[in-house]
Amino acid sequence: MSNIVVLGAGMVGSAMAIDLAKKHAVTLTDFSQKALDKAIKKCSKLFPVVLDVTKKDELQKTIKPFDLVICAIPGFLGYETLKSIIEAGKNVVDISFFPENSFDLNALAKEKNVTAIVDCGVAPGMGNIILGYYNEKLKLNDFECLVGGLPKVKKWPFCYKAPFSPIDVIEEYTRPARYVENGVTVTKEALSDCEYVDFEGVGTLESFNSDGLRSIIFTMPHIKNMKEKTLRYPGHVEYVKVLKESGFFSEEKVSIRGAEISPLDFTSKILFNEWKLGDTEEELTVMRISLKGTNKKGIEKTIVYNLHDEYCSKTNTSSMARTTGYTATAAANMFLEGLFNKKGIFPPELVGKHENCFNYILNYLKQRNIHYTKTEN
Repeated sequence: MSNIVVLGAGMVGSAMAIDLAKKHAVTLTDFSQKALDKAIKKCSKLFPVVLDVTKKDELQKTIKPFDLVICAIPGFLGYETLKSIIEAGKNVVDISFFPENSFDLNALAKEKNVTAIVDCGVAPGMGNIILGYYNEKLKLNDFECLVGGLPKVKKWPFCYKAPFSPIDVIEEYTRPARYVENGVTVTKEALSDCEYVDFEGVGTLESFNSDGLRSIIFTMPHIKNMKEKTLRYPGHVEYVKVLKESGFFSEEKVSIRGAEISPLDFTSKILFNEWKLGDTEEELTVMRISLKGTNKKGIEKTIVYNLHDEYCSKTNTSSMARTTGYTATAAANMFLEGLFNKKGIFPPELVGKHENCFNYILNYLKQRNIHYTKTEN
């Protein structure tokens, strides 16, 4: 048994804490007592601590006694928090998905003798792990990730629910999307290149550009074509584009009756209620990872992994919390069991390249009824 601290008691953070508490002593922190109380009701074994991660001294003092830190805070807080964790000399698994380049902390992590596994969710996360594994088996030419979290019940107009902060979703809708085409990194506008894709058990979905490649642009420069697209129910993109083009995502403050407020803050507040996923509201996660390349004999191969996961009524855990959070808890247990102990910053593809790590994570997820179905041609 190890001592673990989880930073962030949101839907994903609390799911991870509960999963880890099966084998370990787990402390769960959040700036909100209400969020902690909610998690404790689901699992009385957790130790709750109110913590503001922006207060560096308090954060570093809190995490000092622990064997491992799990970071599940909103993306805009992620980079500085991860930096503080590394400075404190603590090993960490991170799913804050911040926009900054995590490799900027690589030298610091090595200096502090820290293992930091970052972006370890479903996407980025499991898609990277699969890519890392097959990059060792094939000479890859193409990588595509299609992924999305969707409510079972479609509610007009957005037909969408978010298991995490709406401001993080909006950030995904505004951040330019980086792709690799014919060996060249290109930047496209978020929400562009919308096209329809069919998924068994779900129907037709729309896919659009999003900046999900992240680290693999740097770690897999030899792969000529790489892209990630987000999935939503048809019609979602058009409504979001209306908000975006009308200025509702602007951070420039406007004055209304003497009060200064940014359109983004206003929009986030409104959408928080519109997009808030209820505790027992059924939703699903779909993902398709496609890889093309040649094996050692020069034979062309196409590998496809499909994921279809749904809300778990037995544990009242959302699919997005399960698929995102349990990938991270798999990595956490894998690290604590000594299967991966390299020092520095490691995105998931640099973990999945090791066959024992790849198999450990897939089996860990399978034990929690999360199944990645593989086809090969």
